[in-house]
Amino acid sequence: MSVEQLEANSDCRRVEDISLLSHSKSVDDVYIPQVAKNCKPKVGQEFESIDGAHEFYIKYAKEAGFSVRISSTKRCKGANEVVRKEFVCFKEGVSSIKDGERKSCRGMTRENCKAKLAVVRSKTGKFVITVFVEEHSHPLSTPQRVHLLRSHRSVSEAKKSLTLQFSAANVPTHQQISILEFEAGGIENIGCTKKDIYNHEAKVQNELRGQDAELLKEYFLTEQEKDPCFFFKIDVDDDGKLKRCFWTDSVSRRAYGCFDDVIVFDTTYNTNQYDMIFAPFVGVNNHGQKVLFACAFLSDEKTESFIWLFELLKDSMPMNNPKMIITDQDPPMTKAIVRAYRIHFIGIVVGT
Repeated sequence: MSVEQLEANSDCRRVEDISLLSHSKSVDDVYIPQVAKNCKPKVGQEFESIDGAHEFYIKYAKEAGFSVRISSTKRCKGANEVVRKEFVCFKEGVSSIKDGERKSCRGMTRENCKAKLAVVRSKTGKFVITVFVEEHSHPLSTPQRVHLLRSHRSVSEAKKSLTLQFSAANVPTHQQISILEFEAGGIENIGCTKKDIYNHEAKVQNELRGQDAELLKEYFLTEQEKDPCFFFKIDVDDDGKLKRCFWTDSVSRRAYGCFDDVIVFDTTYNTNQYDMIFAPFVGVNNHGQKVLFACAFLSDEKTESFIWLFELLKDSMPMNNPKMIITDQDPPMTKAIVRAYRIHFIGIVVGT
């Protein structure tokens, strides 16, 4: 064996020994990732686009055990086209927080790591790797934990669609994660964390904020297409905000025609998110079971709102008038019932 081969073998063993020092602070604190050659970037390697170079470096980083972030971008004057971009390890730089000032148990996010990759746009329009530093100043993540690093976490379009369907079916987020984990064959294969799912759902809710009334109307119209006897009414204020709404379907209307002798009407339920009053109309069938006649959301408990509500109930149901309405002793509600049904109202207190 030649001297060159012995030196090469010695260097390979030294690199391997360095890579195994996951918690050691020897050998100048150098940690070199051990990855397949086809996954390792090379100076002079070309890519069709910046995104292609970024995706390749992220794939390499996942195999190596670190996260990637963009350090700098240089653009061509006038054309505003990217001509150079530099990607670095997420622990590049120096933390501005001193050790004595650190209050949380978070690990160091800046350890002056020099690992980086830079690409420059060539005359042919392709992007070429001009700088590649693979040595890190910190231990690399294990394969069991690399999926928790920021650049390797994302909620895919398929998972966004799936979580949207789960949310529509009232599946809690922690159960959604369990389903995704089972489907992927392990939590490390999901591609995102529970916090990412929570953040995505919060983002969707923020985007829909202010459009809830329109979405509710669209839902009611969809139900009306499926059920021609579905009836609804939405009332808005001068600012276009939802003021009150009423709805009932064919099943509830038929039930009212059979069991309308006694109606229970209670407005003690408040919603948390919209601060609106939920007002269900409930009866009892011949089996002693509860049946739902109609539902409504009200923004207040004024006489005007109750008149609006009871007039809609009377118009949407068969012509039979109830013999008794069980509710609380609310004066505006009493006036509305007497006015809507033209009957002497007898109040029966429910609860306290």
